[in-house]
Amino acid sequence: MKFLTNFKKSAKPKNQRKYRANAPLHRRSKMMNAHLSKELSKKFGKRTARVIKGDKVKIMKGQFKGKSGKVEEINLKNYKVFVAGIELQKTEGTKVRIPIAVSNIMITELNLSDKKRQEILKRK
Repeated sequence: MKFLTNFKKSAKPKNQRKYRANAPLHRRSKMMNAHLSKELSKKFGKRTARVIKGDKVKIMKGQFKGKSGKVEEINLKNYKVFVAGIELQKTEGTKVRIPIAVSNIMITELNLSDKKRQEILKRK
């Protein structure tokens, strides 16, 4: 199906789901924002920032609420993030990483190795 940007403005949940499901990668990347902690929010004057590999995050909702770790991988297809140390052990003994929705995490420490990201955070 062709991607249409006019679904973005729609108030209908059906069209909002369609917009997210058919979004190309560059649009999906923009939807991978998470809340910043209070300290970071005051420092940069922003409420949210894009999650990237290497950020330290705290899980705010779900089974692993309160745990924190570094972002290991970002799955743009499913809008999920994989955090180090967040895994379940199966009955056979193998460990499985658990994907976490971006809306359920808070960034506590930013990975500022990218100069372009530093410029984006300094913008008002």
